[in-house]
Amino acid sequence: MTSFAKPWPVLVIGGGHAGIEAAWAAARFGPVALLVGNPATIGRMPCNPAVGGPGKSQLVAEVTALGGLMGRLADETAIHTRMLNVSKGPAVQSLRVQNERDGYAARAQEYVLGHPDIHVIRAEAADLEPDGDGWQVVATDGRRFRTHSVVIAAGTFLRAQTWYGRHSRPEGRQGEPPSRFLSNPLARGGHVLKRYKTGTPPRVRADSVDFEALKEFPADAEPRSFSGTVGPQATSSPTWQTATTPETHRLIQENLDQSPMFAGDIEGLGPRYCPSIEDKVVRFAHHDRHLLFVEPDGVQTSEVYLQGFSSSLPPVLQDQLVRTLPGFERSVIQRYAYAVEYDVVDSTELTLCLESRLLPGVFTAGQINGTSGYEEAAAQGLIAGMSAARRSLALEPEIVSREMGYIGVMLDDLVFKGSDEPYRMMTSRVEHRLLSRQDNADQRFAAFGWRAGLLDEVAFRRVEHKYARIDAAKADLATQRQAGMTAETWLRRPEISLADLPALGFTVPALQRDELESLELQVKYAGYIARAQRQQASEERARDISLVGVDYSAVSSLSAEAREKLKRAAPATLAQASRVPGVRHADVSNLLIHLRHA
Repeated sequence: MTSFAKPWPVLVIGGGHAGIEAAWAAARFGPVALLVGNPATIGRMPCNPAVGGPGKSQLVAEVTALGGLMGRLADETAIHTRMLNVSKGPAVQSLRVQNERDGYAARAQEYVLGHPDIHVIRAEAADLEPDGDGWQVVATDGRRFRTHSVVIAAGTFLRAQTWYGRHSRPEGRQGEPPSRFLSNPLARGGHVLKRYKTGTPPRVRADSVDFEALKEFPADAEPRSFSGTVGPQATSSPTWQTATTPETHRLIQENLDQSPMFAGDIEGLGPRYCPSIEDKVVRFAHHDRHLLFVEPDGVQTSEVYLQGFSSSLPPVLQDQLVRTLPGFERSVIQRYAYAVEYDVVDSTELTLCLESRLLPGVFTAGQINGTSGYEEAAAQGLIAGMSAARRSLALEPEIVSREMGYIGVMLDDLVFKGSDEPYRMMTSRVEHRLLSRQDNADQRFAAFGWRAGLLDEVAFRRVEHKYARIDAAKADLATQRQAGMTAETWLRRPEISLADLPALGFTVPALQRDELESLELQVKYAGYIARAQRQQASEERARDISLVGVDYSAVSSLSAEAREKLKRAAPATLAQASRVPGVRHADVSNLLIHLRHA
């Protein structure tokens, strides 16, 4: 048995997206131990090799604004980038980046293993034991690691079982052993553990797919990025689209008894917003097709990924199902889909810093907290790593509030509402999403990042100077005048862009591309932004309004889920309603509007 006399300030367990960000953030404050079963799995993308999308790109932008790694890794290994929802308002426009799967992990390992203050230790954590004001992490081989703060970022590995049809085996993801013992100290400490489920689609040999039969989506001609630097292969590959057929649906309906979920073998609750293909076919029986996206695992990949075709059906049946899809008639599955069941903690037993209320000094981040997705995990990892490091230095905690943006909304939802299914970030969860856009994440978080110790002064001042330039340019547009109208007034017209102003006799300020985009957005949406700011302030003043006697069935603007949950919970005030699981802040805003007009 080996013991270490000097405790680590922070020890992180797990090298997935949450663990990487936790270690990276904590290393801003001092040495960090990163405990992983196999360093070769650091940064692995077990599901779709992509980052971003609606709700998720905003999280990545905020992580990047706070000095995190995910945006940088996504940009450097991008093979396809697209800005989604470009025909809609800026509040929901979201960058999605398809990545070189193996390249992403390799780049993550370069960053982590090359950091002078991140010390990677190969071991499986078996137990946690109190050690004064800190902890001892006990490995399965008997080694003990003393630490002031622990961050558990175990992903889907706690007592994990993978399912292929009615057959299962202990596994955290395909081919990797589970974390066999770490649930025990959490339960012993009083945490209520739940079972959740998630899954992945099959990976198909690219040379067995008829791409001519698929609808092709090229990458954006002018690629965007999270970090400000576009990767060298950002436009290298298209993606494609296919769809299920009546034959697909028939085969699934006839073989539901082979699904461990429908047969009752799986206890865990699956994700509402990313269901398996068998769940889609049953829940949406009135649909005769479901769209599927075909995405590559890399530029030179031998595999493509069927986004939207997650399944736990047996491999033999998966072969038949995939061949019912247009373009996949002769396809060969290289890696079969599976479901994975795993333990999660009740996130309402955590603080907003993701520290356990029951085990002080123990922080949890990522899917162990009941979330789904790389982006949600990365954001939690950053917060947990920062908070664990600050605790080890006896510094006051820094709280990301709900009003600050997507990270704050997610933390608030997890801690005060909890989840009864895997939590996924969506733009609809953010009540004032026009104020929390992807493009202004740096403006919203730079001061916090500097104060919290995640950013140095140079990075903070860089953001300050950027927005000072934008403000000066906005003031300049307000003073330039032609034919009785200012450049700012012209720019507010929907059909006019900054590029049109020179033809009208105006001078466009000399700014960087992202600064020009921010300038145009601020001018065009100035009225909407001001209204959102007023509404946010009004809601803060209205939290004690009574809801006694409200007929929720008469509030048509509520989501169906919120209406059902509010009827059952019968909250007395608006503040209580905002804490009801399933009720989003958008629902609270709609309630407030209804009450004002009742």
